[in-house]
Formats: sequence, structure tokens, C-alpha cells
Amino acid sequence: MKIQEGLYYSVEHEWLRVEDDKAYVGITDFAQQHLGDIVFVELPELDEAVEAGGQIGVIESVKAVSSMFSPVSGTIIEVNEELENAPELLNEDPYGQHIAVIKMNNTADLDGLLNETQYSELCEKEEQGGE
Repeated sequence: MKIQEGLYYSVEHEWLRVEDDKAYVGITDFAQQHLGDIVFVELPELDEAVEAGGQIGVIESVKAVSSMFSPVSGTIIEVNEELENAPELLNEDPYGQHIAVIKMNNTADLDGLLNETQYSELCEKEEQGGE
């Protein structure tokens, strides 16, 4: 399992890369491994206002259907439309494929997220606890 440095992580297994007031959101390697082969991604709506912790989409795999949550509050300003026709890209390169870009309206939301060390510890606990 890979955990990329320099990102923020949510307890729901989303990663977040921040550039100015923009947050690029995707799913982690841990998430894609546990989901298995991803077959469908329901992307959030452009210009949709989202709250930290609110559902922004759905990811379907051969094993499960999983909700995706926004790690921060703001407005969806971009979605990765490539995933509509090639959802398997999330399996192939989870950190290279963002799902959405959120224009953050409160950077304090970042304080509630995990760094790579904290996220690694969370994943280890989930592995030991059997999810």
C-alpha cells in the first residue's frame, strides 16, 4: 500500500492536495485496494456547494458500492470526466487521478484531516481490526 507524502487524508480514505484555495480530491491506494476493480464513478455536480463530511459521489466496484465524501467545505469547480469512461484509472493510479476539485471556503477544514503518518496508523489499525 502506498501513502503519498505532502497530502492530507480523511478517515474515509480520500486524499487531498491543496494548491492555494483549491483542493484536489481523490481516493487512496488503501481505498482502491479494498474496493477491488472499480467499474463506475458517479462524479459530483459542477458548481455544487459541498460541506466537509458531505457525500459528493459514489464509487462502484465488483465488490461494493462506496460513497465518497468531501474532506472540506466549498464549491465543486472541476470534475475528472475521464473517469466516466475509464473508472479503472483509479485502480491504476489512485494518486494521479483526482475525482474533483473543490474551491475551499474555509481552510480551517484542513485541521481536521490526517497527515501521512496519522493516515498510515489508521490503515494499520483497520487492517488489524479487519475493517
